[in-house]
Amino acid sequence: MQHAVNTVGRRKTSVARVFLKNGSGKITVNERPFETYFPLETHRNAITKAFEVTDCVGKYDVTVNVDGGGPSGQAGAVILGVARALVELNEENRSALRKNGMMTRDPRMVERKKYGQKKARKRFQFSKR
Repeated sequence: MQHAVNTVGRRKTSVARVFLKNGSGKITVNERPFETYFPLETHRNAITKAFEVTDCVGKYDVTVNVDGGGPSGQAGAVILGVARALVELNEENRSALRKNGMMTRDPRMVERKKYGQKKARKRFQFSKR
């Protein structure tokens, strides 16, 4: 078995580089414990769910460098990166992770602002006279 795996996860404008290696289950995000980096419990649970689904809790140490976007986008990027790393370690994990929707790159991005409009779809107030 490989002793270190390197994968990339993306969501919205966030990019997460995930390094997975054998260890005790410690997760570090941008050189901080992931409990302090992701204060919302929903984000933390979503990230650790990949390990619970594949029965790998406490087997690997995860180091993540995440950049861009906000907390939700970054959490989504980390989830995809961790899922890809677990599949790279063991191909049998793929079906379980796919069933839980962790293997799919979420393609939704912010629509660009159009000229002559206030935002992407919102327009300036129309005046007939």
